[in-house]
Amino acid sequence: MSDTNTASIPVQDAGVLPRRRDARAGNVPADSTARSSAIMAAGTLVSRILGLVRVALLATAIGTAGAVSDLFPAANNLPTYIFLMIAGGVFNAVLVPQIIRASQQPDRGSDYVSRLMTLSMTVLLILTVLITLAAPFVADLLTNVDGDALALTTVFAYWCLPQIFFYGIYSIIGQVLNANGSFGPYMWAPVVNNIVSIGFLIAFIAMMGAQRTVGHTPESWTPTHTLLLAGGTTLGIVVQALVLIIPLRRLGLGLRPKFGWRGVGLGQTGRLASITIVTMLVGNGLYMINQWVATIATDARSDLPGDAYIAGLSNLDIGTLVYVLPHSVIALSLATVMFNRLASAHSENDLETTKETLSLGLRTIGVATVFGAAALLVLAAPLGMLFSGGIRQGGALNALIIALLAVGAPFLSANFFLNRVFYAAEDAVTPLKIQLILSVTGVALALGSSLFDPDLIVPMLALSFTLGNIVAVVISHGFLVRKIGRYGATRIYDVHVRLTIAGLMAAGAGAAIVWLFGGSQPTGFVWQSVFSAAVVILVVGPVMAAIYVLMLKVLRVTELRDFLAPLLARFSRR
Repeated sequence: MSDTNTASIPVQDAGVLPRRRDARAGNVPADSTARSSAIMAAGTLVSRILGLVRVALLATAIGTAGAVSDLFPAANNLPTYIFLMIAGGVFNAVLVPQIIRASQQPDRGSDYVSRLMTLSMTVLLILTVLITLAAPFVADLLTNVDGDALALTTVFAYWCLPQIFFYGIYSIIGQVLNANGSFGPYMWAPVVNNIVSIGFLIAFIAMMGAQRTVGHTPESWTPTHTLLLAGGTTLGIVVQALVLIIPLRRLGLGLRPKFGWRGVGLGQTGRLASITIVTMLVGNGLYMINQWVATIATDARSDLPGDAYIAGLSNLDIGTLVYVLPHSVIALSLATVMFNRLASAHSENDLETTKETLSLGLRTIGVATVFGAAALLVLAAPLGMLFSGGIRQGGALNALIIALLAVGAPFLSANFFLNRVFYAAEDAVTPLKIQLILSVTGVALALGSSLFDPDLIVPMLALSFTLGNIVAVVISHGFLVRKIGRYGATRIYDVHVRLTIAGLMAAGAGAAIVWLFGGSQPTGFVWQSVFSAAVVILVVGPVMAAIYVLMLKVLRVTELRDFLAPLLARFSRR
């Protein structure tokens, strides 16, 4: 929730997206869109860098293939999944068009938003209390561990499940800010969250010791361990939510608690929300099944000799975190800003702007995500070692999962952006149909993965993620063509072919350098330590980026100029 590439994302194209004079919520001028996207991408970039530091410290603290390594992620994932199931889709997709429409009222939407926020937070508080009280049942239902491992997972769940309420506060305030053209705070708030979490992890390592030297187990775990690990994580989420109150007050909307919910237009929101909740229940139910399957491998670790390692939930989580970086920094920032433009185009029945915005967005996103996929494949080994806590076997498992997930990275972002078109048109039914199809496929793949030997379960899950992302794009494209007609898919495909050629050239050069650093040898420099892995990344990454940019110029990929425009303009002003 709290959601790397240094380039900013432009979405302005003088020949495609006309400048709008009305700068009210939802009608963001094109130049303002580029600026907002750059601010959001910068915030997400800083947050993700700190997030990577946090994950590296977590791996140092409890390892990635130890007795406790999977138990904390299993509990800490629960509030994210549960929030997304019951409210995430409503806050992130359904409410924005409603808030934009309300903002055009004489009171700038103050009355509507006050009642909406009051209702949302009341429901979330009740649900959070009930779910937290049910922590033992939830932990047992959604994991495959037992005994001391299940007991410790339950303790973690008691500490982590209250995050649900604060995820809700963060999301709804963030959407109010976004709908009123204030994009930066929503993307920068996770920075504070990561700083708090990093501080507690450093304290954990200093006071309780690192996994590599101590070897934490459920039997040796104490309340102090829990306070520093789970307590620090939850406190970060609390701060992330509450810090948004400051920019919210600066909007001057005069928001206050209001409990009368009849006759203010919440009925339409409720109907859309109910469909979206079903969609999110289906989609995030799949993630819970994936976690349940992954913890089969976790449970199998207890029967392994001390020198044997198999991939578990923590390796899958690390691989997922790394492979979504291009999506989180580029695609998510761009899609959040452009969603307002898509919603505005729908309200004006401007189908051409919808199509042109979609085409431009997919092509521009591809510049980053195709390179991201190439870089992840080449740098899987050093990236895996970077988040291993210095344990070579854990690094190798991370690397395998990252490589299997990398291919699906561009498809993940493309599908996300395709689905924004449906939500901008206040069509929650089509995403539900798509999600049902994808979930049936995903459940079949996940359950199929559970039939393999424990050492293959998590790699097969990672492969199923990649296949699912590819299938998702094909299905979403088909539904979208039926809804809005052709939107320039041929041009998008042509650009992505050239992007792929450039990515392969960069990957070839990068792979050669990694090989020279001993990437194919268990005792090579890449695998010596976290520091040596970081050195390889710092050397190979810029070389790949330079070759990629050069090839894009040779192949005349004009989207590179669109992608770099805001960054170059900022340097020229300086």
